[in-house]
Amino acid sequence: MALFSFGKSTQAPSSAASAALLDGFSIEVMPRTAAKVDDFRALLPRGTRVYIAHIDGTPIEEMVTTAARLSEDGFTVMPHFPARIIQDEAMLGDWIARYQGEAGVTEALLLAGGVSEPRGAFHSSMQMMETGLFERAGFTRLHVAGHPEGNRDIDPDGSDRMVGEALRWKQVFSERSDAEMALVTQFAFEAEPVLAWAARLRDEGIALPVHVGIAGPAKLQTLIRFAVACGVGPSLRVLQKRARDVTKLVLPYTPDEIVADLARQATPAHGIAGLHLFPLGGIVQSAEWASSVLGQERRLRAV
Repeated sequence: MALFSFGKSTQAPSSAASAALLDGFSIEVMPRTAAKVDDFRALLPRGTRVYIAHIDGTPIEEMVTTAARLSEDGFTVMPHFPARIIQDEAMLGDWIARYQGEAGVTEALLLAGGVSEPRGAFHSSMQMMETGLFERAGFTRLHVAGHPEGNRDIDPDGSDRMVGEALRWKQVFSERSDAEMALVTQFAFEAEPVLAWAARLRDEGIALPVHVGIAGPAKLQTLIRFAVACGVGPSLRVLQKRARDVTKLVLPYTPDEIVADLARQATPAHGIAGLHLFPLGGIVQSAEWASSVLGQERRLRAV
């Protein structure tokens, strides 16, 4: 897996560096939002990795149908497996078999999930990994969650002790697993906290590649609502500062600044493997923004 280096030594224009970092981005959808898209092939580059978010209450049949549609259209599909809404190993095995048999899925994002209390045997992604079901089913890639600004659900005291222990366990697991593993982070609005966290992981011996989550274009009020609900930390100040500027309040947010900062400041030591888009303002808006950034780089190459 390629890791990006866009440090101070690069001579490329900032737009070119941003495009290089964004190239190969992933994005996520939900079944109900995917149903509103007539043709994903007109929106996303062929082969794009598309995560399918499993919101509590979504029937597995809808998840699998969405996965099959995206797979048939030529996309790499990575459904969420939220541990706390999965009853037991039998249900987990059934989900894996359905995704494989009906949609050819061999990738998964494993996470605890958005509910506070487990519905059954699992309360963490680690417990699902320990079953060995994904490996026995031949899954080739497993992603797990990263939290550059902490996670109050896991560490209510505001520390990162439990999160850190979980990441060290996942690093050890990755070393004995045949599947490729990586971290995909919660979305952030500022590069510095993300890069500091990524560098600290390397110092602690956690070498999993990092896919940095960024929020796609959206209204400011929408982003603030999602950021508060999802526990975004210090980088929320970027939105709060923008909200105080009347001239910017009515303008939609775009992630150009954080992408440019990541592209300019990241080095191989950070282990940044790419970007993951959270289309909080709509998948069409996010896809069009990504296309404009990548298209700008193509125009520069043609000059």
